[in-house]
Amino acid sequence: MAAPRASWKGFLKIGEVTCAVALYAAASTSSRIAFHTINRKTGNRLHRRFIDAETGKPVDTSDQVKGYEIAQDRYVVLTPEEVASALPDSDKTLAIEAFVKTGDIDDVYLDRPYYLAPADAAAEEAFTVICEGLRRQDVAALTQTVLFRRVRTLLIRAHDSGLIASTLHFDYEVRSAKDAFASIPAITIDDEMLELARHIIKTKQGKFDIRKFDDRYEAALADLVRAKLDGRKITPRKEPERKKVVDLREALRASAGLGKGSSATASTGRKKAASGRSTGRSSAEPRKKAS
Repeated sequence: MAAPRASWKGFLKIGEVTCAVALYAAASTSSRIAFHTINRKTGNRLHRRFIDAETGKPVDTSDQVKGYEIAQDRYVVLTPEEVASALPDSDKTLAIEAFVKTGDIDDVYLDRPYYLAPADAAAEEAFTVICEGLRRQDVAALTQTVLFRRVRTLLIRAHDSGLIASTLHFDYEVRSAKDAFASIPAITIDDEMLELARHIIKTKQGKFDIRKFDDRYEAALADLVRAKLDGRKITPRKEPERKKVVDLREALRASAGLGKGSSATASTGRKKAASGRSTGRSSAEPRKKAS
């Protein structure tokens, strides 16, 4: 397998300790099935072109500039050279500004993950010192630099034998949760329903393994393409009928595997009693010590 191609190369700097590092994309969508837009009549592939909204004529690339709308149909026009002048100079250095506990960063700020590794053999010792320092102190490092023509804030954490550098959203990019949750009313839930919910969660507890979650849409697209190649008839899917939840309490009981009218607490009691009977003694009867 060919070695991955670095997305960026520079230096990681903590105090006076510096090492050359390389950044690799940790996630990619390049393996997903991709479609082109085709002319139904000719079967030829279509290409996008920018059209003047008033004249309806195509516009050459050399005549395309950026515009910021200040009012309807009024723009501040910026040339590519003017836009480039706003880009800060990059010294290709990830200079650590602060350390934070790994659990202190709200996940909503996480953007894209990258693997951070030493760029050459000479950097390996210093890189390992930094990596182990973060791991043993259970902290993450914060830094800013210019990545891909934008100023980015990065959160750097120990991961496996290397580091993960996640770009972070800026504060102005993250919407307030209060706006999304403002319409949720304050509801008091009784103890039985909470116990049923606890019972459901407990019976379905497991360990995180992303391999257990398949991309069903991607698989369905692949099957669809194969069916078309084989000349098989494709039947449009019907949306499944979704039953409305009439009684939340009974729905919780059914989800917990309990009969109608029973409760999680009563079921737990019955299981304990049955366990005692199966051994020929009461569940409360103490075990006898071996002589």
